[in-house]
Amino acid sequence: MSRPYLIAVDLDGTLLKDDKTVSVHTKNILQQAMENGHHVVISTGRPFRGSEQYYHELGLSTPIINFNGAFIHHPKDPGWGRFHSPMEIEVAKEIVETCLEFDVKNVIAEVLDDVYLHHEDEFIINSFLIEKANLNVGHLIHALPHNPTSLLVRPQDHHVKELRELLKAKHAEVIDHRVWGAPWNIIEVVKAGLNKAVGLKQVAESMNVPQERVIAFGDEDNDLEMIEYAGHGIAMGNAIPELKNIANGVTKTNEEDGIAYFLEDLLSLKERV
Repeated sequence: MSRPYLIAVDLDGTLLKDDKTVSVHTKNILQQAMENGHHVVISTGRPFRGSEQYYHELGLSTPIINFNGAFIHHPKDPGWGRFHSPMEIEVAKEIVETCLEFDVKNVIAEVLDDVYLHHEDEFIINSFLIEKANLNVGHLIHALPHNPTSLLVRPQDHHVKELRELLKAKHAEVIDHRVWGAPWNIIEVVKAGLNKAVGLKQVAESMNVPQERVIAFGDEDNDLEMIEYAGHGIAMGNAIPELKNIANGVTKTNEEDGIAYFLEDLLSLKERV
């Protein structure tokens, strides 16, 4: 096939249904697309440990974009390269100080798959697929040993907007931050200039797929740049209004096989019987 597409899928609220599974129909259509010569890549804010099972479930053999572009690697081809762009530890500690002064519920620092929790938090431990072996608990200003890939801040629910404005005012040149929607209300902080589009562009160029043949699906504000970059930037039916406004199209929701519905039409795919 001479004109393959690169299909980038976000996980939560996009590829995954609300129960965090991939529907049989969507999986079937993505596998057909791959059999027809197209490429499928996961592009997520999750760490690799939180996305690896879906990578294998879909039978992918492509690079994967984690931490919203702060970590890109190829699980099946070490020679492809490993691109890790953490924030400086001094910057991270300043952010932690800002957040602690703001009386947040917790701050989590991730150094790839190692996790540093400011204090014990069953909600975080149970929600974030943290292996006890990789978990460190203690005052982050003292406990954080390396430049972190990302910081996750769990503010008081009524403080989310105010804290984001403060982070922007104090640290705009060195960091970018996004919000995870309900039920999380987590503010994610990464090094400035990183987003899913940066990672997707790198993957597309490595595969010689031009921008106009990149299809990207997303639902949240960490998908904005990726949806804007893709030749076919598609918002899920359950996406935030800002994403729908800039998307080239809107498909059905994550509960209604939105990815499969769009790809069946664009790539003329049919479900195998």
